[in-house]
Amino acid sequence: MSSRTDKSPTRWRWSFLVDLGRATPTVRLLVLTQMTFNIGFFMVLPYLSVHLTSDLGLGAALVGVVLGIRTFSQQGLFFVGGTLADRWGIKPVVLVGCVLRVLGFLGLAAFDSLAGVVAATVLVGFAAALFSPAVESAIAIEAGKSERSGGATRVQTFALLSVCNQIGSFTGPLIGSLLLLADFRIACLTAAVIFVLVIAAHIRWLPREPGEHRDDPWLSGWTDVIRNRTFVLFAVAMSAQLVAYNQLYLLLPLEVERAWGSQTVLGWFFAISAVLVVTTQLPITRRVAAVSPRITLPIGFAVMALSFALVAVLSPLELTGLVGLIPAALFVLLLALGQMIAMPQARDLVPKMAAERRLGSYYGFMASLGGIGVLLGSIAVGAVIDASPDTGWGAAIPWLVAALFPIASVIGLRIVLARLD
Repeated sequence: MSSRTDKSPTRWRWSFLVDLGRATPTVRLLVLTQMTFNIGFFMVLPYLSVHLTSDLGLGAALVGVVLGIRTFSQQGLFFVGGTLADRWGIKPVVLVGCVLRVLGFLGLAAFDSLAGVVAATVLVGFAAALFSPAVESAIAIEAGKSERSGGATRVQTFALLSVCNQIGSFTGPLIGSLLLLADFRIACLTAAVIFVLVIAAHIRWLPREPGEHRDDPWLSGWTDVIRNRTFVLFAVAMSAQLVAYNQLYLLLPLEVERAWGSQTVLGWFFAISAVLVVTTQLPITRRVAAVSPRITLPIGFAVMALSFALVAVLSPLELTGLVGLIPAALFVLLLALGQMIAMPQARDLVPKMAAERRLGSYYGFMASLGGIGVLLGSIAVGAVIDASPDTGWGAAIPWLVAALFPIASVIGLRIVLARLD
């Protein structure tokens, strides 16, 4: 019996393990792969800047350059990985990406020179540019097959993917922090071993299917995506919400430091967000499954906007101590709630707008555009922070500006969804 008609008690329907067990073998492999990717990545990258400054003695400016190169080699090149997945098929692109990630982590463990660190960092970033859009497009394809055969819907599968992503991004830093008690290089070597295991699993169990567009001109995928104006507008709208989500790494730390006097408790807020997603993403997705995206997406992004507005309204009170952390906690909870409401259905719209073709190119384009949006949006929000007073209503200005990004997403999505009807 399909998950859409299952009459078993809801507490079992909401179980992550039960949903994972109901997934097809390929979907199960892919979502667990994405979780493993995050574990390996977050074991190392959160601690890279400390390694570069404390162990290698690099200055802050050089560290910023290295981290910027890593971001560009990943986010900026997702479209390349998606295009290759459409041409060569999912399996070879994922395997090459994993091999590059292994080499990158080994390089970070081995090299002390700036050139070696930069080369290893580029490999780490470009590896994700290869395997991430390939895995996401493969999940969309396999989940579509499952839905058409009466299994779990694609929206439910994307919700399962969100849970796996959160498990990986939460446990990775914890494992990394334990390994750092020995040495940063130990963390890198352990992460490399994890990706070797992923390679072995994919060689053994991931089906090899040729790329559907292997005989097309190289630029045909790019042309197809760019000519799809509805999708381009959708990708821009999704970039705006991604800017809002990334304020977890810009505005939230500043708010925590203002209220608490330091960022020592910041990790707890990420833990709260991760636990919330892991425990409630699947039930929330089921609750809204029968509701049209024309309703759920605006609601989700409106909740995200509310999370910023709430902190803005409370900013003039200048609360401190434990009570002062309440606005930050509400921000994290509402931001996560908005994401959980909107994102599975938003991801499900991509194959529909792409007519189930060139999904690697479409997901890759959206991810690359999101990376550009986050870069520009973060610069804009940072400039507002620098220009705004940090007391009274002046402290609310950056939060109100950040709230405009999910509001812009709502406006763009209303146009997109009207065109899809």
